[in-house]
Amino acid sequence: MSQPATSERRPAVSAQPVHPPAQSGQWASIEQVPERIRRMLEQTLGSFGTPALLTEAATWTPLVDIEEEDDAYTLEAEVPGAKREDITIEMLGNELSISGEIKVRERKGIVRRTTRRVGRFDYRVTLPNHVDPKKIDAKLNDGVLTVRIPKSQQGQRQRIEVKSG
Repeated sequence: MSQPATSERRPAVSAQPVHPPAQSGQWASIEQVPERIRRMLEQTLGSFGTPALLTEAATWTPLVDIEEEDDAYTLEAEVPGAKREDITIEMLGNELSISGEIKVRERKGIVRRTTRRVGRFDYRVTLPNHVDPKKIDAKLNDGVLTVRIPKSQQGQRQRIEVKSG
């Protein structure tokens, strides 16, 4: 007795990895991991947008640089599309809090893909105790929020003159 021949074909096994190996420094910053996961999910889900859980419903954290100078700390946060009136900056003790919302704009056509961040954002940082909250200055320019937090006199670097004996 002979067995009937089957026409089942199996896909060829590729010797190439499905995902290219990570290049040096690709995961250098742990802060980039959530963004990379979001992008991977977008690519996996296809080109018709992401679920609301990944966009509007979730609170996200803007990318931020903090620079210390002799007399102040300068914080720069990327918030493209945010309006000045939709951003709140508060200082409680030595914790600086930046929160706000980038609103979804009304569109006329069918949205096939969206990767820009919208919705509520929140960023908090604890600064050293010697800051002067009454002199904090904030400016929004070209999607970058710049917050300058002056140090109090106690927190500023002071040069001490060395005298001879």
